[in-house]
Order: sequence, then structure tokens, then C-alpha cells
Amino acid sequence: MEELVGVAEIRDMLGGNLSRQRVHVITSHRDFPAPIQKLRMGNVWLKRDVEEWIRNRQAAG
Repeated sequence: MEELVGVAEIRDMLGGNLSRQRVHVITSHRDFPAPIQKLRMGNVWLKRDVEEWIRNRQAAG
């Protein structure tokens, strides 16, 4: 089973020192992976997609 993440988990993956609002801005960028589901409680993403996005950003930066 694929591991899923929401905004709180993505915040932790990015270091935990960002506001939830900032994470929402980051996840709405065109280059951020598309959520696999949009729920009333918020969007969810595949963890592996977010991890790959973070790795690519770190390599480029």
C-alpha cells in the first residue's frame, strides 16, 4: 500500500519550521506533484512523489 501525506506531513518533510499557510503555497506551485485525491479535510499526495520533488529541489538548489 502506498503511503499518503497531507499538509502536516509535508510540513514535517520540509523541516517543520514552515507555517501551514506557506506549505499550502508550496503545494499549489505548478511544479509540485498533483494531489492524488482532494478531500474535504484537504489534499493528499503520494509520499514518494513529494520525496522525489524535495530531492529534485535540493539537487537544483
